[in-house]
Amino acid sequence: MRRKTMAAIGLSAVLAVGVVVAANASRQSQGHDSADRGGSARSLEPELRSANFHRPRPNPYFPLKPGTVFRLRGTDEGEHLREVVRVTHRKKLILGIRATVVKDVVRRADGTLAEKTRDWYAADARGNIWYLGEGTASYDEHGNLESHEGSWQAGKRGAVAGIIMPARPKPTDAFRQELWRGHAEDQAWLVQRGFETEVPYGTVKRSLRSLEWTRLEPRVVSMKIYGPGLGIVKEKDLSGGSEVFRLVSVHHR
Repeated sequence: MRRKTMAAIGLSAVLAVGVVVAANASRQSQGHDSADRGGSARSLEPELRSANFHRPRPNPYFPLKPGTVFRLRGTDEGEHLREVVRVTHRKKLILGIRATVVKDVVRRADGTLAEKTRDWYAADARGNIWYLGEGTASYDEHGNLESHEGSWQAGKRGAVAGIIMPARPKPTDAFRQELWRGHAEDQAWLVQRGFETEVPYGTVKRSLRSLEWTRLEPRVVSMKIYGPGLGIVKEKDLSGGSEVFRLVSVHHR
């Protein structure tokens, strides 16, 4: 989604605090229409307009090197899933910014398509990674399109860009990742940095942990762990869900 470490705090305590923070952030984001036009709902817009995207600086915890392919394995409600994330060479122009197109495909164990997404990210000159939207589609077991719910693009129908990863992430950082009210409202809180994580890919040092939530699913709190030079190496629902994914391999093409 972070130099006081929270490693000594039990996970249940971290989760409890995260839920409180989520609740407070959700109440704030539900403000009146006037707040939507000029308040917290659009607080990142001036930063986006003033950011320099002509000389992007790489972010170690959210790399966007074209040609990189990440493979993950996971489960959700007992169903085994495979995920392939590709950082493409393609660009999409959004609000005058050339965003990198990242393809994310999730398949079931039998090979049928479960979800297909194109995410649009851009690094600024400081190394912040901006999230400018996504086009997503989910499919049933027979390959039939179920929904495009969650798709959004900054600058359209009131949708606002967010930060997916700060340039210098550290614990206690909290930020909005996306905002299209009623459709895409993810937020993140960084809670721990500098520990080791074991995943099928191997031992990931200097890991970074975040708690993430959305007021659209108030009972769900998820954890994501990022590795330097890798991005997401593990994600797991801590409450309100059962999804777990772990990084298996990384290739550069």
